Amino acid sequence: MSDGPMRLQAEETVLALAEKFTISRGSRTQARVVTVHIRQGTHIGRGESVPYARYDETVPGVIDAILALSDDLEAGMTRAQLQDRMPAGAARNAVDCALWDLEAKRSGKRAYALAGLAKPHAMLTAFTLSLEDPQTMREKARRHSAMPLLKVKLGGENDLVRLEAVRQGAPDSTIIVDANEGWTQQVYKELAPELLRLGVKMVEQPMPAGDDDALADMQRPLPVCADESCHDRSTLGDLIGKYDMINIKLDKTGGLTEALALKADAQRAGLGIMVGCMVSSSLAMAPAVLAAQGADIVDLDGPLLLAEDHTNPLKYDALGVHPSEPELWG
Repeated sequence: MSDGPMRLQAEETVLALAEKFTISRGSRTQARVVTVHIRQGTHIGRGESVPYARYDETVPGVIDAILALSDDLEAGMTRAQLQDRMPAGAARNAVDCALWDLEAKRSGKRAYALAGLAKPHAMLTAFTLSLEDPQTMREKARRHSAMPLLKVKLGGENDLVRLEAVRQGAPDSTIIVDANEGWTQQVYKELAPELLRLGVKMVEQPMPAGDDDALADMQRPLPVCADESCHDRSTLGDLIGKYDMINIKLDKTGGLTEALALKADAQRAGLGIMVGCMVSSSLAMAPAVLAAQGADIVDLDGPLLLAEDHTNPLKYDALGVHPSEPELWG
């Protein structure tokens, strides 16, 4: 039985960070996210996305793009139709995830069951150390040395000194690094042996997207993961032979629907899978936890970097990040 037309709302939500977060492109003290509510009868589906300036997205622009779907949703637009109606990106992500949540609430089934997935379980997640001076990074690494997997933001001068400091602070943690497009081919060649010596397992996006053809002709002793170069399935073909892994983020794929399809295609192509996130709340992480099931690396620590979160937030403990309760999402 229909519950009537779907009604759409989209608004900005500002979330304070626990401390300043810095990458090679700049620093911030808050996360500006877009929250979507789709109401149908007594049911409300929710989704959250993070507009990202690196991809020419703004909060007002994403909200406008979402609200432009109001008539389509009132007419009964499905998730499948949404994939053709909007391009991949933050706007589609928020709507896609809200539609998953709405379908779960209307059907009384969990989102994982609707997606044909096995019941999800907790996954160990990386904890991110932002780009700082070496002494600060050593201290932060020491503070979080109980984390089994640390992700270290790099991409500036003295990257090796920073990594040495992190390793001193967290001698037992596995380390992955994210250069955020801040290296050159020569920097990779110089740093890779030293990073392997320090026990680093992988580097994300060492070179700028669009300037990464050299990776195809290089030996890659330190595995390389595509982040900014990987968005949805349309970008996958150009990555094969250049990268060893891809980082799937729902804000790049445009939602859980495309994320699951990209994951399946990438696995068939022999690529390793990382599932990551922007700095955002438990509402944004919840659908990503479904995409992360069985991934080689999980990086869903967004809520751990915040000073505030939703009610009924995701649970984080020694097992990692746990799937959401239905009160939060899905």
